[in-house]
This record gives sequence, C-alpha cells and structure tokens, in this order.
Amino acid sequence: MGLSGKIASLGEVMQLAFVPEDFDAAVRHWTEVMGVGPFFLIEGIHLDGMKYRGQPTEAVFDLALAYWGEMQIELIRPRDDHPSIYTGEYARVGNGLHHVCILVDDIAEARRVCAEAGAEVMIEGTFGTSEVIYVDPGAKNGGGGPGTLVEILQQANDGPDLFGMIKAAGVGWDGSEPLRRLG
Repeated sequence: MGLSGKIASLGEVMQLAFVPEDFDAAVRHWTEVMGVGPFFLIEGIHLDGMKYRGQPTEAVFDLALAYWGEMQIELIRPRDDHPSIYTGEYARVGNGLHHVCILVDDIAEARRVCAEAGAEVMIEGTFGTSEVIYVDPGAKNGGGGPGTLVEILQQANDGPDLFGMIKAAGVGWDGSEPLRRLG
C-alpha cells in the first residue's frame, strides 16, 4: 500500500499538543514531574483569516512551547468560547493528546494530500507569514481514528528561528523560570 498520498508522507511528527483542563497544573506537571522546559508562553493568539470548518471565527488562545529532546510539547489555553478546535467536540479529550504537528514546505500540497485521504480541514489561518491547517483525518472516514487532529504548518523563512531558540533553552535547563513569556 505504501505511504505515498497518505498524511504520514508529509513528514514526521515534531510536536505533541495538549489542551489541559488546568493549564497552570499542566505546566507544573511537565516542568516539575517530567523535567521538560522551560516553556515559552505566547498569549492572545488569533490567526489571521482564521476559519473553523470554513466559517470565520474570532477564537483567541494562549500557547506554551517547550522541547523534550527533539519532540516539541505544546500546551494550549483557550481564552474564549468562539468556535474552534479548542472548544466543543474537539476539547473533549480531557488531559489527553489533542493533536500532533507536522512541518511542511508546501501547504498547498499538504491540503491536496489531506483531501485525497479524506481528512477535513477544521481550522486554517496564518500567523505572520506562516500558514497552518488543522485536519481531522477521521472526520470523513466514518471515524474509527483516535480523534487526534493533525496540525500541518508551513513555517515562514523570514523570521527568527523561534523553535530553535526554545529548543536551545531546554538544553541543560536547570529548572529555573519554568514559564517564560514571549511577545
């Protein structure tokens, strides 16, 4: 059967993302119990042109990023009840895995592969010059999947290497300042 034309053909998972019921408790768990950190907090995010299931939405959220070796860990805190993948049916994972992320060079090709695989685009928008879509690979396939969404991100090449900076901060991290604010 092969992976050609399947979502896994787009790239490796580089992130595990959670929408914890208690954001602060999750930060404490990941930093104090798991030893992952420091987390970098970005507050008040609203994607430009953000759409949920094809309809514009004003959803705003915060996120915190850290690295566990090569794997990025993302914690998300919704700021409102506007339609999004962080409220309603997709928020019902409790403290479990909410989505994974794949980085791509060609978001148009990723959209084509996802459509061919029957994955429905749930959220789309841009953050600066980066473009992102979140797809539900089980939505049109009669379910049966784990319910985990897949984020597909085409990063901008014109800005600072935010992920590289966050990753570098975790190398030899001594536990100080477990949650650090970014812009």
